[in-house]
Amino acid sequence: MSFSHRQVFAAASCAKLKNCGSVSHFRFYSESLVLPSRKPSLSVNIKKTPEYSLRCNSKMDKRIGFIGSGQMAEALVKGFINKNLISADKMFCTDPNPLRLDLLKSFGVTPLNCNSLLATSSDVIFIAVKPQSVEDVLQEIQPKLSPKCTIVSIAAGVTLERLQAAAGPDARIVRVMPNTPCLVGEVAAAMSLGSRATSEDELLVRKLFEAVGRCYVVPEKLLSAVTGLSGSGPAYVFLAIEAMADGGVRAGLPRDVSQALAAQTFLGSAKMVLETGRHPGALKDMVTSPAGTTIAGVHELEKAGFRAAMMNAVMAATQRAEELSAPVTKH
Repeated sequence: MSFSHRQVFAAASCAKLKNCGSVSHFRFYSESLVLPSRKPSLSVNIKKTPEYSLRCNSKMDKRIGFIGSGQMAEALVKGFINKNLISADKMFCTDPNPLRLDLLKSFGVTPLNCNSLLATSSDVIFIAVKPQSVEDVLQEIQPKLSPKCTIVSIAAGVTLERLQAAAGPDARIVRVMPNTPCLVGEVAAAMSLGSRATSEDELLVRKLFEAVGRCYVVPEKLLSAVTGLSGSGPAYVFLAIEAMADGGVRAGLPRDVSQALAAQTFLGSAKMVLETGRHPGALKDMVTSPAGTTIAGVHELEKAGFRAAMMNAVMAATQRAEELSAPVTKH
């Protein structure tokens, strides 16, 4: 394998900066990792993004409460503990289902039998109940809320206006739209700040969700689009994985091998997009050799309207999310 003069110079510079002592080590230390190839080269830029900084911070001295102890609360608790972000003894939970309370208790979380008691014991309160119960819960705890308490709602379709009206005009509210990969520590979430929420609230909530994936700040008017894309998106991906696995079976692969290969292909491809910062189209072009197998497959996807179908799915889910979050007109 031969290297260009530019690549050798970059390697030598990297070796000098990192004291690695050898040009052969440049692959591991360079902040711009060049992978030589006959196809277009892939430059991996290791960026210290806000997400990177948030993930590297130390343990937080905050008390966290969960009103509702379902799967999303469970995923967050596990993430906080596994990332050493929040001590289990500083987390509290309530839920009408004693089995859910017992489960979170097994992680070291303290179960409580009263939402008001949880409100007085917490610096951050996650509202993780069904959307139809959110306003009743907030009205219940409103008299006990501290002015410094941050309220995080993960209930779909309940707007900041409704949350603020139920929690009180001075409540510091953040609305978050997570998705189910939170259960495996890979959430794609977006959040919007209420009128009383501060920049400190923003950083706090982002740091909490960075323990289980990635979180971005968007205006509330775009949360329906977030729902259509990342909220509903796992279902689109599962369909695509299933279809690819079926294709592998049709081509002769055993079902278990085909499904594992399809899922791992999605996982690896997603990491390439996130970690390289390259446009998906550029990464696609790296795989598609002239007159090769990949371009033949891509051609079939284009003929079937694959791109349009994915775009239409996001738009349809976005429209439905807007309908569900619209105020109900009483006749």
